[in-house]
Order: sequence, then structure tokens, then C-alpha cells
Amino acid sequence: MTETVVSFASQHLLSKFLDAVKMVRDLPKEVAEVTDELESFQDFIHDANKVAEAEEDNNKRDRIRKRLTRLTEAAFRMEDVIDDYVLCDNKQPEEDPRCADLLCEAVQIIKTQILRLQIAYQIQDVKSVVRGEKDAFQKHFPIEPRSDGSRENENFTWHKLRVDPLFKQDEEVVGLEGPIQTLKKGLTEGREERTVISIVGMAGLGKTTLSKQVFDRVHKHFECHALITVSRPYTVERLLRDLTKELCEERNEQPPQDVETMNQMSLIKEVRKRLCNKRYVVLFDDVWNEKFWDDIELALIDNKNGSRILITTRDERVVEFCKKALSFEVHKLQPLSKEKSLELLCRRAFGYDFDGRCPEDYEEVGLDIVRKCECLPLAIVAIGSLLYRKCKSSSEWHLFSQNLSSELQGNSELHSVTKILSLSYDALPQNLRSCLLYFGMYPEDYEVKCDRLIWQWIAEGFVKHESRKNLEEVAQQYLMELISRSLVLVSSFSTDGKVKACRVHDSMHEMIRLKIKNTEFCEYIDEHNHLEPSGTIRRLAIATSSNGLIGSIEESQHVRSILFFTNKVLSEDFTIRLLAIAKYMRLKVLDFEFAPLYNVPESLGSLINLKYLSFRDTYIRSLPKSICKLQNLETLDVRANREIAMQNLEILDVRANREIEVPKEITKLRKLRCFLGNRISSIALKDSLGSITSLEKMHVLEIDPDGEVIREIGKLKQLRDLRVVSLRGDDADTLCSSINEMPLLERLHISTKYGTEAIDLQIRSSLSKLRKLHLYGNLKEFPIWIPRLQNLVKLSLVQSRLTNIPLISLGNMPNVLILSLSLNSYEGETLHFQKGGFQKLKELELQRLHQLSSIFIDSGTLQSLEKLLIINIPKLKTVPSGIQHLKKLRLLHMLYMPSEFKQRIDPNGGKEHWMIKHVPDVRFVPLLLAEGFAKMFSLRL
Repeated sequence: MTETVVSFASQHLLSKFLDAVKMVRDLPKEVAEVTDELESFQDFIHDANKVAEAEEDNNKRDRIRKRLTRLTEAAFRMEDVIDDYVLCDNKQPEEDPRCADLLCEAVQIIKTQILRLQIAYQIQDVKSVVRGEKDAFQKHFPIEPRSDGSRENENFTWHKLRVDPLFKQDEEVVGLEGPIQTLKKGLTEGREERTVISIVGMAGLGKTTLSKQVFDRVHKHFECHALITVSRPYTVERLLRDLTKELCEERNEQPPQDVETMNQMSLIKEVRKRLCNKRYVVLFDDVWNEKFWDDIELALIDNKNGSRILITTRDERVVEFCKKALSFEVHKLQPLSKEKSLELLCRRAFGYDFDGRCPEDYEEVGLDIVRKCECLPLAIVAIGSLLYRKCKSSSEWHLFSQNLSSELQGNSELHSVTKILSLSYDALPQNLRSCLLYFGMYPEDYEVKCDRLIWQWIAEGFVKHESRKNLEEVAQQYLMELISRSLVLVSSFSTDGKVKACRVHDSMHEMIRLKIKNTEFCEYIDEHNHLEPSGTIRRLAIATSSNGLIGSIEESQHVRSILFFTNKVLSEDFTIRLLAIAKYMRLKVLDFEFAPLYNVPESLGSLINLKYLSFRDTYIRSLPKSICKLQNLETLDVRANREIAMQNLEILDVRANREIEVPKEITKLRKLRCFLGNRISSIALKDSLGSITSLEKMHVLEIDPDGEVIREIGKLKQLRDLRVVSLRGDDADTLCSSINEMPLLERLHISTKYGTEAIDLQIRSSLSKLRKLHLYGNLKEFPIWIPRLQNLVKLSLVQSRLTNIPLISLGNMPNVLILSLSLNSYEGETLHFQKGGFQKLKELELQRLHQLSSIFIDSGTLQSLEKLLIINIPKLKTVPSGIQHLKKLRLLHMLYMPSEFKQRIDPNGGKEHWMIKHVPDVRFVPLLLAEGFAKMFSLRL
């Protein structure tokens, strides 16, 4: 009997063991199934949220929301178990010198298999929970099945995307021609007293578009100008500080060294000093605080010379307070007429087809759609972008209009504009919905650098792999898709047309904040919004002091991203406690950018799920050795400069050149793709940097005195962006050999150690993908390989000391848009741009070329040039001969030039003024200011 029992128990244990083996063996398949199921489950949650939004009965809506919370928690569990599997699958064996290699390997295998088995059981459990929650929701609140057409956006093809119409300014000013002329006249003519002009109107009317159109057209009539986005909330100090910086930048001056620490009265004095005796125009966009004029009036001196202040607001109370100014005007912006609304709709919906006009059989339904949009430009543009993709016939327009009516009748809580914007959001596939919602992590009107946003999207897992494209390229496509749908606005472009920074309209931001509140996507914490203890919050944006946050964060078990937007010092105690809590989260994104952080605790290494880590513009001086444990880290940003352009490394600045101490252990981060700093010392990395073979971007790397790190660089064959400084002449050949091993290189920046030492750069590789090249240092000769760079967009030479630059060869390069020669990069006396060359060049900068005395421009060259900068060239006494041929030239800045130059271009009798009178934006700064600035700058250093 006993033997039978033992046998039965053994068989039972064997059966359990075999089941466990099978579960571990089938785990990859199970994870793939859960991953696919997660996407459809997220769509189900999205549809369930729409049911809640449409529900008019408050009690029933509350019940739906409670069910939604349970659905969301189930989705979080699915994401977490997938992350656990990926972490387990990629886990590196722990190094322990105390045991034999084979024994450690065996122990590690057992640990891994046990962990896999635990994950397999978790998957079974979470699948059961998901099925149960989904069935329960359907039972109580049935959701209609999706039609096939509703998912047509999920598999859009990128090559069909046409984004050119996005950037045509004419589309943005439909129906604003009259207001533009009225405001232009009010700004440039009339009374001598300082005058406040307010543009007031509801969200979506186009106040910002109108004000910026007018500002761009009139600012050249004033001696100085500034454009400030105010938003809410703001501090008076921050406002005055931004205004001071804008005024300094506009005059190509450095702001005061202590501008960041100045008090309110000191900042007021700085602004008044720069506006004194000058005719100025300042645009304050998006003002919310009714006491704004009280905050800013004292700084805006009245010179009795026609200065103007332009304010946009949606709040009538702001206008009432501005009436305190002795001279004011109010412009109430009205909705577009039906005819202009239809024109705007058709321009967006048809793109280039029909020249943007409305075909006759679309006119009636088009008028019906714009009526439902209340003739608001923002809503019309959003709907037009939707029609551009979804509806290709008038019958489809009619069906869309009918559905639009039912959508707008569904929920009285939502303003019609917000509801219309929600329709555009609903039409997005799941991953793009997440990308758009991520803007809710940033403050209102925040201009997000595209690189930062894209790296965070990738770390969050929003970006899907596509064949023959890296994740960054796919994410860039996602961003362009959101822009093309008019959901995201472009804040700034690079000269080659790439988007540098972006933001969302404040009405779009309101819609996003409503969505993230209802979906637990994230929680934005500031002095007006406090963190409630919850286990369902997925992301945290912290824009307030750290006091009292720790307790609430401890309750937020599912948090996977934390972004800081605070100017309050983050104490070491707070940081230690935060990392202690985060150890038990699956944190993927941790962003301290601009936060006053001074120390990084050793416990940083416990955040093993981390993919994106930024200490940019904090005050840290070193990274802990434990960073080597962050085996999933993909982006590490330790740049320390505040708004200092790194392409001009000859400008010395304490912050720009501050090094971050990087431990050698960082070379164990096998997944690191972006390693960004102002100056990354290679002393500790010189013999092991090459082991980070996944690196795609690395800057700025300071070469060690022995040059050993240069050979290591050659092992980084995935590099797309390389910037090195302190190169010595003896190491040039080795560096060129390393660069020859980088077929994917898109950006290359080389700076030498000593300006007097001539180096020879001989690169044999075709560098077929190189787009930007910056060479700083004395060159033995002009590199003959440069003219062969067929895809080069920007070329910058600094201190090259060349007596011969082959302008004919450079002029034949097919894609060069920007050419910069500065700081004695050319030591010849003449530059001759010969006929037919540089047909695509848009920007030419000539700076501190001390031997240059004449410039000749043949007719038929530089035909696309829009911007010409001539800076501190003391021997150049006349404007470039032939400049009158440059018909597309829009900006001509001649800064720190001799008085003879000024006399020749003077509008009152200058012999050469006729040559530049066709240029809209002409600016001249005399050489005396440059000398004064140089003295001040040397004293600061």
C-alpha cells in the first residue's frame, strides 16, 4: 500500500515537472500571443472609454469608469508581464569571482528557468483576468463591434503620406487678410505713446496664427523686438528673464551672467535698459492671468516713439486690466465666414487636388461640416485633415457629416472644439494615440525637442519595428503623421526642413489632459493638481516641489515613467527615497532635465528596467559606478549647457565645457544607443569604449592624451552621429581609419586640440549618408573628399586657415543648404561665387575672416539664398558685389562691421544701399560693440 502511494506521488510530481517544462518551452509563443492580444485589448479599452464619454447619466458613467479602471489595471498587468519576460530573456549572468565559472553558470540557468516558470504562471493568470474583465464589461455595458473601416488607419502606408501642404503658410491665413492689415496699420502707424493692442477671442479662432503673421511682417519696422509665449501658470521672474534673453538674442548679445539668479527688480532694470530710447514691439502670446499687465507694465518703458505691445488672450478680464495702459486698442477676433471656412476646409481636405478649391458636388456638405465646426479654424483644420485620409468621394463626406452630428450630440460636458479634436484622436491607431497622449506629460505650450520626445516614445515601447528602418526613423514617421493630421504643431525647423521642436495647441492640450485623466495614462502634478494615492497611475509628470510626494508615489505601483519640471532643488534625501521606491517599479523613463539636482545616489543601479535617463542641464558632476547595472539603458543624456549652441565650440562657456565624470563601468551597457554630453572624458573609457557596439550617437567625446580611444571608436560601426574634440595631429590618420569603418555616419564633428597645429584628414570612405560636417582646426589642405559627399546638407569650417577653398567644386554639390566659414577658416582676400554654383544653398555665414576684403557674386549663383550673415570682417568695407542678384534673400545681417561699411549702405545717401533695398530684414551692428563685448567677455572668464 505504501509503495502504491509513493508511486502515485512520484507520478504526480513527474507530471507537474513535465507540465512546468512545457510551460517554459512554450513561453516565447505565449508572450507573442499576449503581445498581440494586448493591442486589441487596448482598442477595447479605448472603445469602452468612448462609451463612458457618451453616457449622460452621471451614476451610470461612474459605474463605467470603475469598470474601466479594472480594465486598465489588467492591461497594465499584461504590459508588465511582457516586460518581465524581455528582462529575463536578456539578463546577463552576474559576475562573481568567488565561484567557478561553470558553477555560476549552472546556478544562473536554474535561476533563469525558475523566473521563466513564474512568468509563465503569471501569463496564465493575467489572460484569465483579462477575459473575465472584458466579458464583465460587455455584459453590463455592451460595445458595438468595430466596422472594418474604423481600423483603416492602423495600417497606413508611410510612402503615401504627403506632408508638403502642412508647411504652406497661405493655408494658415485663410480669412485673416483683413485683420492682418488692420493690426499691421495699428502697430506701425498712429500715436506716439506706448500702445497695448489686445487680440481676444475663444479657443481655436487663430489668435496665435494672426499675431505671429502680423509680428513677422512688422518687427523690421522697430529697433528691437521680442516674442514671448506666456501660458499658465507663470512667474514674473521667469517672464522677465525670458524677455531679457530674447532682447539679448535679437541683438546678438550675451545675456547677463547672473540672469538666472536675478530678482524681479533687477530683471525689470535689465529689460528697461535694453528698451530705453528704442522703438520696440513685443508680442505676449496666450495670456491667462488677468493681472498680467500689472506684472509687466513697469518693465515696458514708454519712450514716446511709437512702441507697441501685442497681447493675445481668450479672457476678456485680461483685456479689462490692460485698459489701465493710457493707450490701448482691442481687436476682437471673430469666427471665419462660411465661405472662408469652406475654403480652409477644402485646402486641408484636398491638398493639391482641385488647387484647394471646393468642387461643386462637395459644397453643400462642406458648408454643413463647417457649420458643425462653428467656423473655428482649429476645428476645421482638424476635420479637414481627417477627411484627407478617410473620405475620397462626396457620398463619404455626407456619411461623415451625419456621423459628426451624432458625435457632437453625445456629450454635453465636452466643448464642441474638444469633441471635434477627440474625433481626430479616436481615428488614430493605438500606438499613435499613445504618442499623442505623451504631450500631456509636458506643461501647456511647452516646446518639446523632437529628439527628446522620440527617444522617450521608443523607451516607452510605442514605436514598432519596421524592416530596413531603425526605431528612430519609424518614430520620426510617427511624429510627421501627427503633424500631418494637424494634431501636433511645428515650433521650429532646421534649415534643411527637418522638424526640430514641436508642441500642441492649448485646446489640443486640454483634450489630451481630459483623455489622460480618464485613462490613467499619466498624472500631471503641480500646485493646482495633487497626486492622489492610486495603484493605476502609469506615468508621473512632477512640476512642483518634492515635499509630500514620496508617500503618494509609494502607492503608485504601476508607474513606469517620471518626468520632472520643477525649479525647486531636489534634495539628496528625496532622490535616495525616490530611487528606493522606484526599485520596485518597472521604471523605463526617468527625466530630470533642467531640475536642480546635484547628486546621483549609488542606488541608481537598482532601476534595471530603465531605458531613458536624462540629467541634462542639472548640476551633477559625476555618475555612480552602479550605472553598469542598467543593462536595458538605451539613452543617457548628461549634457550640461543651457541654450549654448554646440556647433560653435570656439565660444567658451563654463557650463558648455563642464565635464561629467563618467565611470569605466558605463562600457558594460551593451544596449546603449545614445550617449550625449558636452564633454565626455575618455580617460576612463579609452580601452573599452568599443564594447558598446550598439552606440548610434555619441557626443561630445574628448580624446585622451595618448589617443588610445580613437582605435576603440573604430569598433562602433553603428554610429550615426560622432563628435570628438581635442584631436592631435599625430592621431588624425588613426581617426580617419576609424571613420572609414562607419558606413552609417550622418553627422561628423571634429575639433583639434591646438589651433596652431595643422592636421591632414584623409578619409577614404564614401560616407554616403553624411549630412552634416563640422571641422574645427588648422587644416594642411582642403580635404578633397568633401566635394564627393553627395548628401551633405551643412558644411562648417572653423579656424581652418586655408588660403584656397574650391568654391567651384563646393558649388556643384547637389544638396548643400548651409555653408559656414568662420574664425579664419579662410585666409584669402577674395571670395568669388561663380555663375551656376550653389543652386540650393539657403544660408551663408561668413564670420571673423580677418584677411577677406572683397566678395563677388555672379548673376546665376546662390539663387536660393535666403539668409546671409556677415560678421566681424574688418577689411570688408563694401557689400558683396552682385548681391542685388539674390532675389530670394530675406535676411541680411552685417554685425560688428567697420563704419565705412555702414556709410555705404546707409538709406540716406549710401552709394550701395540700392543693392540691398530688396531685402526685407536688414540689420547692422557697428564694430565698436563687438570690441566692447570682447572686453566684457574676457572679464567674465
